[in-house]
Amino acid sequence: MGEFASNPSITPEVRENIRRSLGLDAPIYIRYCKWAIAFLQGDMGYSFTSRSPVAGLLLQRLPTTLWVVGSAYLLSVLIAFPLGVLSALKRYSLLDQVATTFAFLGFSLPTFFTGLLFLIIFSVQLQWFPLYYRSTLAVTDWSSAIAQLKQSIMPACVLALYQSAVLMRYVRSSVLEQLNRDYVRTARAKGLHQWVVLNSHILRNALIPVVTLIALDIPNIFTGALVTEQVFGVPGIGSLLIESIERSDTPVVMAITFIYAILIVIFNLVADLTYGILDPRVRY
Repeated sequence: MGEFASNPSITPEVRENIRRSLGLDAPIYIRYCKWAIAFLQGDMGYSFTSRSPVAGLLLQRLPTTLWVVGSAYLLSVLIAFPLGVLSALKRYSLLDQVATTFAFLGFSLPTFFTGLLFLIIFSVQLQWFPLYYRSTLAVTDWSSAIAQLKQSIMPACVLALYQSAVLMRYVRSSVLEQLNRDYVRTARAKGLHQWVVLNSHILRNALIPVVTLIALDIPNIFTGALVTEQVFGVPGIGSLLIESIERSDTPVVMAITFIYAILIVIFNLVADLTYGILDPRVRY
């Protein structure tokens, strides 16, 4: 539509007919309702730049985003949970100091800095991993599978470093908050094993604020990591969003942001339902 609006050879009558055929003469709330209804029915419109369906573009980029960002988030959870719990149980120990230092470094360093640092060290100097992510690589045998794994390690590790640092701080502070509660002292006074006290009492209450953080971060697995995908050239949804913003490709931008908003609402609901499992006091 921008091409027609800026074309001086098109008369105002033709321009008005084009606006009417596209539905742009209707009020904005009517246009939005029509677009939202069509979106929920699977019609996300067409890209202004590629002229292809937006749904096809998203489905083309989604597997890469799920593979890289999903594996990074899974790795961060596997690192942050045991490290945060052990850091809280061994407070002020050497393990706690090392884990806390790791958390502050991972939280303070932006992903574009660690990404460039990884590229310089592991790709340029050591040459362990490829410098660019090959989007055309097809996994057909063991060698291609290993190549796919090698090119995914650095972006996944950069994301996992940041996410595990954030998550570990929340886990550590939540567990520390529960350690000196009366119900924990009572459980220990009854002679329960430390593992039983930790698993059945402390963690069930400590995980409640952590669940909120995880639920709010899970939509990022589907919508991609904007900065990291740009640094490593990962052809995911995050890089698609940046490219669409630069090209003023409104249908793609609206589709990604709308999907992100829907996922935020869904996983907030999942977090609320999980509260009832962890703490029976909040069940309705």
